[in-house]
Amino acid sequence: MTDLFPPPIRNLPAADIPLEGLRAYLSQSESHQIIFMEFEKEVDLPEHAHAAQVGIVLEGAIELTIGGQTKTYAKGDRYFIPAGVPHSGKIHAGYADITFFDEPYRYARK
Repeated sequence: MTDLFPPPIRNLPAADIPLEGLRAYLSQSESHQIIFMEFEKEVDLPEHAHAAQVGIVLEGAIELTIGGQTKTYAKGDRYFIPAGVPHSGKIHAGYADITFFDEPYRYARK
């Protein structure tokens, strides 16, 4: 895995996200979370739903099915998942993004 993120990001607490090959850094606020993520391995995400999510793709590609519509997002793209909308996906090895979760406790610190 590369060091895509500079030291101020890498010095954030690690996020406790149970996905193999993931390095994730957590920026915590009282109203939301921002996660900086790098994936070393391909990951399949089963369908699930939660509060709103916004992602900005920095490297690689992610295939997301959001509310029954499938699209691939690559470097420079952004995606939006409205609150409560079922979604699933495939994260390809080498993928990295910045993800905003509109909930303060989506993930815990490691």
